[in-house]
Amino acid sequence: MSHSEANRVRIFDTTLRDGEQSPGASMTLEEKLQIARVLEAMRVDVIEAGFAIASNGDFECVNRIATEIKDSTVCSLARAALGDIDRAGEAIKPANSGRIHTFIATSPLHMKVKLQMEPEAVIEAIHGSVSRACTFTDDVEWSAEDATRTEIDFLCRAVETAIKAGATTINLPDTVGYATPQEYMDMFKAVIERVPNSDKAIFSTHCHNDLGLAVANSLAGVAGGARQVECTINGIGERAGNAAMEEIVMALKTRGDVMPYHTRIKSEEIMRASKLVSTVTGFTVQNNKAIVGANAFAHESGIHQDGVLKAAETYEIMTPESVGVTKSVLTMGKHSGRHAFADKLKDLGYELGDNAFQECFRRFKELGDRKKNIYDEDIVALVDDEVATWANRMQVISLNTYSSSNGEAVANLTMAIDGDKAKTVTYGSGPVDAAFNAIKDLIGMEPHLQLFQVHAVTQGTDAQAECTVRLEEGGRTVNGQGAHEDTVTAAARAYVSAVNKLLVKREKKAPDEAAKVVAAK
Repeated sequence: MSHSEANRVRIFDTTLRDGEQSPGASMTLEEKLQIARVLEAMRVDVIEAGFAIASNGDFECVNRIATEIKDSTVCSLARAALGDIDRAGEAIKPANSGRIHTFIATSPLHMKVKLQMEPEAVIEAIHGSVSRACTFTDDVEWSAEDATRTEIDFLCRAVETAIKAGATTINLPDTVGYATPQEYMDMFKAVIERVPNSDKAIFSTHCHNDLGLAVANSLAGVAGGARQVECTINGIGERAGNAAMEEIVMALKTRGDVMPYHTRIKSEEIMRASKLVSTVTGFTVQNNKAIVGANAFAHESGIHQDGVLKAAETYEIMTPESVGVTKSVLTMGKHSGRHAFADKLKDLGYELGDNAFQECFRRFKELGDRKKNIYDEDIVALVDDEVATWANRMQVISLNTYSSSNGEAVANLTMAIDGDKAKTVTYGSGPVDAAFNAIKDLIGMEPHLQLFQVHAVTQGTDAQAECTVRLEEGGRTVNGQGAHEDTVTAAARAYVSAVNKLLVKREKKAPDEAAKVVAAK
């Protein structure tokens, strides 16, 4: 193995599996496919697409992503149970490169309380589960759940067993976000040194952020010998989240002087991925978030501004362009034709079918009539919104609202519902409330509104609004997005987008309750 290859860190992205375990972060199949395509464009090494046994929907997502993604390894999670592993094996079958990721707890607390298994039984389960996974693929990953609270002697024995059974990747996760960097690094060094067959596997980190140490611990794990890092876009995940992929990648890229490791990630795609995940999940990225926050490359202090104007490196340790941040550039106008619009979509990374393209172009021309300046961000918001909604059962055709500070707001709404037009006039405490009441009046549903948020796509009073709505009905939670230069219309489109997803979930059979167990690694 060359020195360069020995120092390459593989990026294992679990946004679609562990990230989706964030309360309210449920994604549709099409949204997962959209994110998977962006991850592939980023050159992510492994995409953990889901937990195939959890539900028919999860199985379908893993299977579809395995069918479509060609340049990244597609992975399914599985417990140390033959049924889990068989289901995972079937899900990844179409993949160019498929992986089964199986796990079992190894800490005394988890073995006694959660598994109710003796250590010897756990060792047997490790051998049996990894051996079974190897009948489906030669790329098998094994994880020691709660590794950082596992006795080192038992951890070494478990790792040796997994490698003997055929595991080629060994993950030692900080499941509860309890470790410190020095402890985590020392654990990897000890295991790699003590396990006689450790050279036959790549070791991996998987850190949760309960103490805010997920990224620091992951980098410490790399220093200790790990050559794979498991992480998520924007650091999303259960509880306090996971190690943020963008921070891992840029830390290694920026500080190669003290961390002589590298990834194959195309960092220029980071911002695109961050925005997509934020839009799909409804989890807004905080302004001061490292790498992808709105203020990450903003300088308000006069001293900072003066320094940056003289030489950017005075206060910028990386360039905005290196993570895909570019200035809003006026690129298109209302007189731009179809060919110019198609070329711009291609530059922005979109490939649309004819129907979706025609509808996007129509909305683009309408936007040009109403908005003086159209920026790349406007087109991205418009296309993402249209792609997500054009084929839905329900769509907003027109919406007019009236409100004043002295009385109720009025909404006059026209919708298309399964191809038929429906109209209503309703009232509310404000224009958004009135619009939502109008939608509920036409669709005959009363879902619970869990979240409503708005942000401007670009600067200026004529900026498009991008809205996210989270609805809950019967234990099902979905997110909907909408974009429009009129904020109330954007809100209505987001609400209807969420309703369409609820309808899809209604049509699917509820998964077996026993299969809903999703491991907290």
